[in-house]
Amino acid sequence: MSTTTKTCQAKSNAHPALNPGAEAPDFTLRRTPDRWVSLSEFRGRPVVLAFYPADWSPVCGDQMALYNETLDEFQAFQAELFGISVDGAWCHAAYAKQNKLRFPLLADFEPKGAVAYTYGVYDENEGTCKRALFVIDPYGIIHWSYVSPIGVNPGANGILSALEDLKAKSETTVATK
Repeated sequence: MSTTTKTCQAKSNAHPALNPGAEAPDFTLRRTPDRWVSLSEFRGRPVVLAFYPADWSPVCGDQMALYNETLDEFQAFQAELFGISVDGAWCHAAYAKQNKLRFPLLADFEPKGAVAYTYGVYDENEGTCKRALFVIDPYGIIHWSYVSPIGVNPGANGILSALEDLKAKSETTVATK
């Protein structure tokens, strides 16, 4: 095994995906070639982060199309959905237009994969994001996370269950006050 391989494995193992209960690292990424968005702008409402390897790949295409179809269900929970990959803003713009996506794709492009790395879902061997999902509560805490095998579309059921659970917890908190 080469030193490079050992180093990559050590880095990957040293920074696992963030778990529920962890504070979601804030970030600012390109939403379009001339517009930026920060996670902190959405405090006060749930946020869904869908990290995926690359625009134009078959499994990613299926995953993003599914989220586009179920977007109204996410929005019923007042949740904001963001797709995130290491592709650039121009690539995202073309991909979103071609696929008529109704939610933003954020470019974790420069420095490449920096946000994915802070969430523990950057694949240094491939130079892409792992396929991972995070549901963040209105206070900026990770409520639910899931890292899917790279070739498997994780679907939307886990996200919807996490959003339902988050809503139920919120209602219970309000009722006990």
